Amino acid sequence: MNRVVVVGAGVLGACVTYHLARAGAHVILLEQAPGPAAGTSGATFAADVTHLKTPYAYYRLNRQGSEGHLRLAEELGGPGWRHPVPLVQWADSEDGQRALREKAARAREWGHDCRLAPAAALRDLAPAVDPAACPADEVVVHGGGAWFDAPRFVRALLAAAARRGTVETHYGTAVTGLTRDGKHAGALVTGVRTGTRTWHADAVVNCAGPGADRLADLAGVRLPLRRVPGLIATSGPLPDRPLTAILSVPGLDLRPTADGGVLALSWEIDARLRGAVDGLPRELHRRARELVPAVARARITDARIGIRPVPLDGLPLVGAVPEAPGLYHLVSHSGVTLAPVLGRLAAREITGGRPLPELADYRPGRPVADAVHDENLRAMNHHGAKSQAEV
Repeated sequence: MNRVVVVGAGVLGACVTYHLARAGAHVILLEQAPGPAAGTSGATFAADVTHLKTPYAYYRLNRQGSEGHLRLAEELGGPGWRHPVPLVQWADSEDGQRALREKAARAREWGHDCRLAPAAALRDLAPAVDPAACPADEVVVHGGGAWFDAPRFVRALLAAAARRGTVETHYGTAVTGLTRDGKHAGALVTGVRTGTRTWHADAVVNCAGPGADRLADLAGVRLPLRRVPGLIATSGPLPDRPLTAILSVPGLDLRPTADGGVLALSWEIDARLRGAVDGLPRELHRRARELVPAVARARITDARIGIRPVPLDGLPLVGAVPEAPGLYHLVSHSGVTLAPVLGRLAAREITGGRPLPELADYRPGRPVADAVHDENLRAMNHHGAKSQAEV
């Protein structure tokens, strides 16, 4: 496998590019945006929520991705993109608290660092949080948590790929078609067209994120995914003490930022993005300052909507399908956490030419059930549906 076209310069595209370059492939990376991580990878909460993933096999895959970030940090060196902090949860009802305790017990059984703590522990874990904002008597604390600076991660991967192999990077370059070795069903994909230029390759890797199904359509392939919008709002640095934990609480998720601000997301607010979005960043800001009072003195510095590519059953789509050999798909909802493991395994399959058993459950051509396997994604869908019903 000498020449590979990778479409998409987000976390998955960057990670598979890095591993392909390490394996000796000549990689042509095409991105329609003017720079890397300009799409979903630059508009995501980007926190490690491995402990919430189900079923167990998918939890293990996420754990491999989480551990892969540590290995990549050692390999790549330079400024870090992974920021270790605890993740703290609580609920606002007894039923909710009971569910959190049950999930915490399961996480411990699976070997995850997880414990129950009295609500007073917030003073040490996250002193920026208003203690009165927590209605529960106890909180769930996940050790080994982290949030990721996804754009920095992408830049580090691409810089390392360029040092270790032959990588051509072309931004502002949209794929408009695919080339094949015939017009019959199952004809091999041999390259891509971008306006007036054709790029020939031994394989094409579809890392186009929310546009992955459109790229697949060019080969007559249907990818079972939907596009789900998500709003994030970022504040400037907090004037007093920074937030020192990731918070996942009713109606809101918060995490620190590199400059001492906070990044906020709410599944309930995301469900309202189908209508007018005016005022929704301010609503996120209001919820954040109710939890962290210092946010009231830090203005919103950025608010953007990212489009999440969400496979219908919540599990990644990895590999080719018989209708279009040569076109390898790499799509996932939890792309930032999973990129290290999926990028490494995908590169091995592409360069080695043999399927790996680790990816057998995630093939794009599998029967996709109506039920979502990932419990965390089911919770997102539930909160979104509840919010829509209340509007």
